[in-house]
Amino acid sequence: MSDAGHSTTKGHVYRVDKFVVPPQAMDEFMQRVRQTHELLRQQPGFVRDAVLEQSSGPGEFNIVTIAEWQGQDAVERARTVVKARHQSQGFDPQVLMKRLGIRADIGNYRSVDAGR
Repeated sequence: MSDAGHSTTKGHVYRVDKFVVPPQAMDEFMQRVRQTHELLRQQPGFVRDAVLEQSSGPGEFNIVTIAEWQGQDAVERARTVVKARHQSQGFDPQVLMKRLGIRADIGNYRSVDAGR
């Protein structure tokens, strides 16, 4: 993950999106992912991100994106900016995913103490 230089992750929120992307849809999907992450990196409260492609293992999700934020408020602000950008472009992510046959599992996560 690219690092924006932070000293603590307490209270940070991790947006983790997992996708099953058919091979024929990969180029178009990844182009949209890159555009979205470029916009996310410019938002206040952004910490770092990663876009991962499965290289081995039995899991069904072949693309995973992770964005770390300083808090839930930063996530909400970024979501509003991304939604406005999509609307201004006439882009509907749900329509794209349906058209390309992409399935997703999306959620926000917080760090847990591994010692507990």
